[in-house]
Amino acid sequence: MSGSEPDTMLALPTSRAEIGAIQSKRKRHAVAQAKRAPFYAGKLDHIDPDRLDDDAWRQIPILDKDMLRGLSDNAFYQTFCLRPDDGIAEFWRSGGGTGAPLFYPRSFTDIRYAMTGFARIYQCAGCTPGGRAHVSFPLGIHPVGQMLARCATEVGIAVNWAGSGTTTPSVMQIELIDRLKPTIWMGMSSYGLHLANLAEARGLDLAASSVKTILCSAEPLSDAKRQKLSRQWGAQVRDTFGMTEAGMMGAEDSGGGGFRVWTDMFLIEVLDPDTNAPVGEGEMGCLVVTPLWTNNVTPFLRWSSGDLVTWRHGDGAVSRRTSIERRSTSRSRALISSALKSATPPLRNMKSSSSA
Repeated sequence: MSGSEPDTMLALPTSRAEIGAIQSKRKRHAVAQAKRAPFYAGKLDHIDPDRLDDDAWRQIPILDKDMLRGLSDNAFYQTFCLRPDDGIAEFWRSGGGTGAPLFYPRSFTDIRYAMTGFARIYQCAGCTPGGRAHVSFPLGIHPVGQMLARCATEVGIAVNWAGSGTTTPSVMQIELIDRLKPTIWMGMSSYGLHLANLAEARGLDLAASSVKTILCSAEPLSDAKRQKLSRQWGAQVRDTFGMTEAGMMGAEDSGGGGFRVWTDMFLIEVLDPDTNAPVGEGEMGCLVVTPLWTNNVTPFLRWSSGDLVTWRHGDGAVSRRTSIERRSTSRSRALISSALKSATPPLRNMKSSSSA
């Protein structure tokens, strides 16, 4: 087993200085992991690991999905992926609606760290132990549904693993919500609207149900859709943000106010798509992400996600987290009103990406 695997979930840092120290240490680890992969042969030889907090980090080339899609399956697994000490636990399907999906191996250590990122959304969204969650996310090869369900129990929340409508028919889901009295409903926003419309047609008022919080993910959440969900369910709506290349990266702590990102776990950069230079607070740029802990098999360095975002520093009360919200994304091919907030200073550099 790997000596770095966590016995418990990572604790939330208490200051930006602590986050900075974690980032500095884990950046060195991320680069060291990448250097083990044949894919990066010759690409990182010029990088000075002792200057990663200075100019060396910006010299690391940007990675995007088109580069990985240029590899055969065999080449991807043999040249990009690493062999972990503790073995492969599961595979996560890549997101996006274009091109053939990739399936990222995750080690047992990766999963333990990823559990931290998924579990934090409950605290961020104000969901407390003793609650009950009805999970309507698909429970298949995309990790969001099963990871959110597994992590709910880690924070003391009971779970009904309903899955999508193909797993548990929508009519039965409405009946289960009425009978089991969940306080949290989790699923894709479009399916939440479908359930609300179906409930109304059957004479059930979801706005009078036990559900107080709706947690969404995996698709864009417009202001109009958010307001309709909140009205039909009589609940607060909170969106979450993640990517299979990294994990669950953050969540909203207020409706539409941007995602609080766990910057002790994910190094984020917001860069000008033309010059690749870091953009200022409030300016739109491309999002680049480096996982700091979930890189034991897939050593992503400066991953261009395809999201266009803005960033800003978070308030002092939540200085332990960073938050992001998308302006637009090539992953969804849709324009969405969003803004990227940062509770810690964003790190630098990124190039535009045509895929996600």
